[in-house]
Amino acid sequence: MRVSRRRLAALGLTLALLTGACGGTGGASGDAAPPADSTGSADSASARAAAAEKQLAKNTLVPLEGRPPTPKLPVTVDSSDGRAVTVEDASRILPLNGGVAEIVFTLGLGDRVVGRDITATFAEAKKLPQVTKAHDVSAESVLSLRPTVVLADTDTGPKEAIDQIRDAGVPVVVLDPATELADVTTRTTRVAEALGVPGAGKALNRRMSDELAAARAVVPKGSRPRVAFLYMRGSAAVYLIGGKGSGADSLIEAAGAVDAGKEAGLDKPFTPITSEALVRAQPDVILMMTKGLESVGGVEGLVEIPGIGQTPAGMNRRVVDMEDGVLLGYGPRTPLVIDILVDRIHGV
Repeated sequence: MRVSRRRLAALGLTLALLTGACGGTGGASGDAAPPADSTGSADSASARAAAAEKQLAKNTLVPLEGRPPTPKLPVTVDSSDGRAVTVEDASRILPLNGGVAEIVFTLGLGDRVVGRDITATFAEAKKLPQVTKAHDVSAESVLSLRPTVVLADTDTGPKEAIDQIRDAGVPVVVLDPATELADVTTRTTRVAEALGVPGAGKALNRRMSDELAAARAVVPKGSRPRVAFLYMRGSAAVYLIGGKGSGADSLIEAAGAVDAGKEAGLDKPFTPITSEALVRAQPDVILMMTKGLESVGGVEGLVEIPGIGQTPAGMNRRVVDMEDGVLLGYGPRTPLVIDILVDRIHGV
């Protein structure tokens, strides 16, 4: 999962269960988390986390039940780049963001997707041709797939590639990046409307809202651990701590914890790690992406980084990591992320 250009630019660095589209009542297939225990017990949180981990280990999505929705087109929607975009055909969809791709597949339109961005790492997308190199979009690769609609976000680039796709006559709907929980339902609504399946979007939003409410219902009462989100790429010497707007802060707070960077006054999404910043943050738990943790040599390598070993999290080896494409994906699997974070952050 990448840190967006916008977030890195802010540092000055050079370096998206209930019904199908037909309106009937339905649920979701696959493994479901157990019902919420209103007492917020540790056993309930652990059971939900175990079910969530099992589902994530499959690396598959749980689509809405029922027959796949049939897009009702044309539709004209507002694009986040200030344009009004008319979509007339959703037979060949190309999402240029992993979380957006998860939404499209979960809505039941996966058989219409013709390609993927590097961040679409779930099993259903694996065999699709990749149209990005590193994190840049190849206009030639996109156009070779003959998409009838492209879904991007404001961080998708380079701009020249997006302009080339649009100039070729392909409708490009640009979405705002998702950096907090509220963005998941907003983005789902916009994707569903752009593809002509607003009913399926409403059904998916109801399902996710129920799942998020159930996850939050088992958050332990009382103690609120301090959690620092660290973004690291050891091979590139990138060592950052998250603050306000990192994307992780909303997840940490939903899991009943305090974002240590934000609490310490870090008002930018990411700030280079210093011993002083870590001393101020004093995290009880460190949250990372799995590849980032691996890039610094695992937990033992992490605590060798100046300042980390002196934090409560470092001294107690309290490190939580999650797969890169899921943690900040802000797609339909976000409730599973919260289930796991509740258990791991509050666990002994």
